[in-house]
Amino acid sequence: MNVAPAIVVLGQNSVTVARKIISVLPGATLYGLAGRTSGVDVSFTNFGDTLRELFAQGTPLIGICAAGILIRTLAPLLSDKQQEPPVLAVAEDGSAVVPLLGGLAGVNDLARRIAEALDIKPAITTTGYLRLGTTLLSPPPGYHLANPDDAKKFISDVLAGAQVKLEGIAPWLSDRKLPIDPQGDLTIQVTERLVTPTANCLVYHPATIAIAINDTIDDAIPLVQQLLVDAKLEKTSVAGIFAPMTAAANPAIHAVASALDVPARFFTPNQLESLLSQGYSPVQAAAIAATGTSPLSSLSPDVAIAIAPQPIDPNTIGQPRGRLAIIGTGPGGSQWMSPEVKEILKSATDLVGYKTYLDLIGSLADGKQRHESDNREEEARAKMALDLAASGRYVAVVSSGDPGIYAMATAVFEVCDRYAKPEWDTIDIHVAPGISAMQAAAAAIGAPLGHDFCAISLSDILKPWSAIAQRIAAAAAADFVIAFYNPVSKERTWQLAEARNILLLHRTPDTPVVLARNLGRPGQTVKAIALDQLTPESADMRTIILVGSTKTRTIKRSDGNLWVYTPRRYIKE
Repeated sequence: MNVAPAIVVLGQNSVTVARKIISVLPGATLYGLAGRTSGVDVSFTNFGDTLRELFAQGTPLIGICAAGILIRTLAPLLSDKQQEPPVLAVAEDGSAVVPLLGGLAGVNDLARRIAEALDIKPAITTTGYLRLGTTLLSPPPGYHLANPDDAKKFISDVLAGAQVKLEGIAPWLSDRKLPIDPQGDLTIQVTERLVTPTANCLVYHPATIAIAINDTIDDAIPLVQQLLVDAKLEKTSVAGIFAPMTAAANPAIHAVASALDVPARFFTPNQLESLLSQGYSPVQAAAIAATGTSPLSSLSPDVAIAIAPQPIDPNTIGQPRGRLAIIGTGPGGSQWMSPEVKEILKSATDLVGYKTYLDLIGSLADGKQRHESDNREEEARAKMALDLAASGRYVAVVSSGDPGIYAMATAVFEVCDRYAKPEWDTIDIHVAPGISAMQAAAAAIGAPLGHDFCAISLSDILKPWSAIAQRIAAAAAADFVIAFYNPVSKERTWQLAEARNILLLHRTPDTPVVLARNLGRPGQTVKAIALDQLTPESADMRTIILVGSTKTRTIKRSDGNLWVYTPRRYIKE
């Protein structure tokens, strides 16, 4: 099962059971009916549409509800059992687990895992699974069935009493209840070699092949494909692409991994040091480190192929290319968090950030390693995140608002530029934008940013006040709407008053000023005052201030509040 399952609940009582299931399926996403559930990953309003969309995408489904609801909802989509994802019904109180669909996709094994978490027995009804202890059509991870079309008759013959001859090594078969007999009429062949299945024979390809690629290679796909053909090796037996860590950023290696639908894993210099000292090339050393066996006779100086005696689990060998996502959660509430950011948070292994910001992401932080720090320790936080990513982790650096606006994206790139550690150069760094505080503030009161605007931070910790004052004066003279970030802190109070005084040299006292505090969080307030009323007591570090231009206007509403907007057209009235 390569796709993380979706757990769907219709009421809050089911969330507790869902959390127990997630404990053994940590990548699962919890879907909850809006208005009846809280603390879920995704809220939905239409059960049928949501379920059918997930099913069509191939997402395994675990419905904590009546089995009949799932059956009736998905019935119109049932056409090809070869393509069906696992679908299970779990009783609301966790007393029953019933696999419904996806027998060829591992639903019975999934049911067993869930049942173990709930301390019950799964209600498995598949005859072959019950009598043989396995599903021949659905081999465990590490094995691929080459001829599934022949399996139905094969299984029927076994259940009717036929004996099976096993060629090759497959503990998952020999340890089960299969009627193994060296003289059997039926054959199961386990091999990484290219073979043509014959009648009464099932062929399984184990994931025992490791392909190691040099860090200097450019276009490796045709070469690897040809080498597999020349060696008469089955591509579905390839477990992964392996290389020295210096190659982690080489797109050619990731292209091969993508073409073969396998992961890429990398070895640090320390992991290869012993092999390199014995005279092996880096590519040969990577192949040996992955399999524990010598590579096949030299096929290419850029590629080495080795075959392990047992299926390879790439998750336990080497490390993936480190990933660092610098994300913006928006000003506060999860409703302002982009789908991209939510997906990153689900996939990330580690979260780095100011505690307040990490708390804002709620249940999306569950199961992640949290690395909290003081809000002023940006450089140390960036270094920590880069070091974690360099070790193969998927790290999300969490900022509020947009990460590129007075936030952690700049801090990370500053650290990369200043210290330039070689291991950081292998990391895949990605910035995921968020709704900025100034956008959220503007939306809450109208459209004050409707024409030209700029943003200025009033914090003089990282730049001198003289530069800030110069920019305020220039922006005021140019008649920009100005968004002030970091207006006031416990140690900084006079800067806002100075900014107001500079603005009053260019703006009238009644110029609209928007004060937005705790956007998207409990205690949110958004109001408009006149410029001459702006004092240090008006704001704190949780406040964003928008100062209108000479064109900014207000509209008084019947409830006494104001709309504030800046016209798009500069024309004489």
